[in-house]
Amino acid sequence: MDRRQGEIAEPRRRRRWLHWLWRLPLLLLLLSVVQVLVLRFVDPPVSAFMLGRQLEAWGEGEWRYRLAHEWRDLDAISPQVPLAVIASEDQRFAEHRGFDMQAIEKAMASNERGGRVRGGSTISQQTAKNLFLWSGRSWVRKGIEAWYTVLIEAMWPKRRIIEVYVNVAEFGDGVYGAQAAAQAYFGTDAARLGPAQAARLAAVLPSPRRYSAARPGPYVQRRTASIQRQMRNIGGVGYLERLD
Repeated sequence: MDRRQGEIAEPRRRRRWLHWLWRLPLLLLLLSVVQVLVLRFVDPPVSAFMLGRQLEAWGEGEWRYRLAHEWRDLDAISPQVPLAVIASEDQRFAEHRGFDMQAIEKAMASNERGGRVRGGSTISQQTAKNLFLWSGRSWVRKGIEAWYTVLIEAMWPKRRIIEVYVNVAEFGDGVYGAQAAAQAYFGTDAARLGPAQAARLAAVLPSPRRYSAARPGPYVQRRTASIQRQMRNIGGVGYLERLD
């Protein structure tokens, strides 16, 4: 190829790169839609948070580190578990469409007063974050989380959202999902968990490495009692009928 031909070929290569570059965001959006649509029907074997924790352990030289996780359909989990999580994390779960503006406003007001820092994330947002994203705080991550939340709410019924959440939520270091937590902390099956046990699991969210369901300190004990009261206040397991 002579010099003139090379000069002609270079702009063509540049145009091809630009042609694919502007399509890349559309391809990523399409991929995210397909992801969410597939997981409407297929139970995810692992989440992004699980993979991140495993890689973190390996990076620290913990080669024998193993995650505890075992999927259980919602019908095979005690109804006390989703009820406790909703009472603790997102009492308007059945009503909102992924974003609870009332909770966000309350969180902002509390943070401005200098009180304990609160978040306004819904269960739908937490499901999107745990399943698809990485830990940490940034506007980019929050933006992607919001997009996945919109997709989840548009494509999944509420029962599917809570089913996935109680199966991927971290209840202790490396302990993911209600079944693994029930076995690790209570030596039983997730279907047999009672209100107090379910409330104790919910009490460690969203900081399962800071608080322990196995050895609950004063905060977790108080939080457990408070969640049990909220479980009754929102209507008990009858609340779950609103998710159909």
